[in-house]
Amino acid sequence: MARISSFSAGVKEELARIYPEKACCRLAELAAIARLDGTVTGESISPHADAEGGIGFTIATEYPAVARKVYRLLKDQCAVEAELAVRRQSRLKQRTVYQIKRASSLETLALLRTLGAVSSRGHIIPGIKKDLVKNKCCGRSYLRGAFLGGGSVSGPDSDYHLELTADNERLAQDLMSLVNRFPGFHAKLAHRKQAYLVYLKGSDQIADFLTLIGAHGSLLEFENTRVMKGMMNKVNRIVNCETANLSKTASASFKQVGQIQLIIDRIGLEALEPSLAEVARLRLDNPDINLKELGEIMTPPLGKSGVNHRLRKITDIADKLREEISTSVGTSGDIK
Repeated sequence: MARISSFSAGVKEELARIYPEKACCRLAELAAIARLDGTVTGESISPHADAEGGIGFTIATEYPAVARKVYRLLKDQCAVEAELAVRRQSRLKQRTVYQIKRASSLETLALLRTLGAVSSRGHIIPGIKKDLVKNKCCGRSYLRGAFLGGGSVSGPDSDYHLELTADNERLAQDLMSLVNRFPGFHAKLAHRKQAYLVYLKGSDQIADFLTLIGAHGSLLEFENTRVMKGMMNKVNRIVNCETANLSKTASASFKQVGQIQLIIDRIGLEALEPSLAEVARLRLDNPDINLKELGEIMTPPLGKSGVNHRLRKITDIADKLREEISTSVGTSGDIK
């Protein structure tokens, strides 16, 4: 099967290669995978009673690495043999689904009871069996299994969002509590159609969760992309700021040139004080530079505030000339 390119799939492939050392952790991870639906094909436990009073189950996943891990966990941890089958789903998408099946039997019922999935009578238990996650290491393993079974995370180049999908509210609440048991996490719960979502927002929360469940390689990729994304955002902000400053400078310069031209037309630059005439000539010759650069080419150099002060005086003179022109035009109109 071709390697799935999405970041979420990459995280699952990495987690599927982790094999817990402790038996309690292996059991917790297997229990979580068995309880959650993590693929579009319905990775879930489907209990059904048989004539002997036992039940069977099927776990289906589109990730071959996850299927291999489930098969190995069942064999090593629970001494249970399972049937592994490959199915094709959807003629258009040609999706491959890997199914791990256990036929209905009392042995299978005992397995599901051990996994905290069903009661002694075969009824689905909605929440998480507390004994499975009483240790911190088992809690991390359970969350790893929960992500393998029903987790997804957006790529670090998009919005930061990670979620675990459960088919009932009690399981979702228990998952949220388990995540929030670890310091620094603020998982929340949402209801979408037939599913309940435990989700995390924010790059720091997601990075910490990847660390918690052992996805260190994916974490490095996440952090590298996050750094690059931050740098690009910073560059864009700088460029936008510079563009805004250039636009502001150009607009102010255009206005100043117009005022100076009005003074030239009405009274000439010779009528201005030498200091004002100098800055006016330099502005006409250098319409594209800012006030700081304008002050640097003056003799002697002048600071930005000094240049601004002189240009404000020129503005006042131009405004008075416009007022005189307006008054003159108005008076002429009255006489007529």
